[in-house]
Amino acid sequence: MPFQQVISTLADSGEEIMGPETLLYHYPSASITNGALLTVESNHFAILKSRGAILNVFETGQYTVATPEHPLFGSFQKAWFGGQSPWQYEVLYINRAKLVCATTGQALSREMAELTYAVDYYIHVDTTDGALKLVQHMPYRSHFVSTKDVNAYAAPVIEQAINQLCQITPLEKINEHIHDLTDLVREHLAAFLIDYGIILNAVKVLVRPADEQMRRLIALKAFGLSELEAVRYYTALVMAQKGLLSAPNAACGEPFNLGGNILTSLNTLTGPLTNPGPDRN
Repeated sequence: MPFQQVISTLADSGEEIMGPETLLYHYPSASITNGALLTVESNHFAILKSRGAILNVFETGQYTVATPEHPLFGSFQKAWFGGQSPWQYEVLYINRAKLVCATTGQALSREMAELTYAVDYYIHVDTTDGALKLVQHMPYRSHFVSTKDVNAYAAPVIEQAINQLCQITPLEKINEHIHDLTDLVREHLAAFLIDYGIILNAVKVLVRPADEQMRRLIALKAFGLSELEAVRYYTALVMAQKGLLSAPNAACGEPFNLGGNILTSLNTLTGPLTNPGPDRN
């Protein structure tokens, strides 16, 4: 009795090959024979192809692969393969579990201030029709399509959606519109991914100024300070970090007194402007 070939997503060690970062896995054998046992796990779809044509889509279960016979090679099959026919057949497994993708990038506010954003989004393939769309429309390198590959397609769509709203919004009001921004990204991204048979489940968007000083100023202003007060308090914080005694004065907007003399920021940092020299009288 010939050995029955088993096709599955388990490695020889029993480890599951399709992890949380794998959307599609191409079974690495081009010699799938008639009568092979195809195993499909509960969170997978499987697609059988022959010479580029899709023959069948399988859901959870075990199936015996029935490939077409070629009459010209009947004697060859009996002599060498026990009646089995080794043709160019492919099996592709599609992960139907929810996967997480992440992307980062840059955008501009209405004032052309630079922003950085981070987007996490959750996807899954829900139906056999979705699995067919994925195989038909998304190419793969080697034997895998990863979440990183999906993100390479989705990242430009996310960037366009974020810039569409950010470029008409003042910098300090970006976070006030974060829900509108999230909804806009979700709308654009869902419409894009559905063409690949991928369902978008959830989106999380975080946007903040790229410049660290600008982030601190906006944080100070969020306490109810005016623009001038925010700049003054930020300057005082920087001075305090450097150990300058005049930091509280900078925060209050008052001059610094030392021994009854009022020192300006100029002579505090550089010393007297002139050197009178010794008294000649």
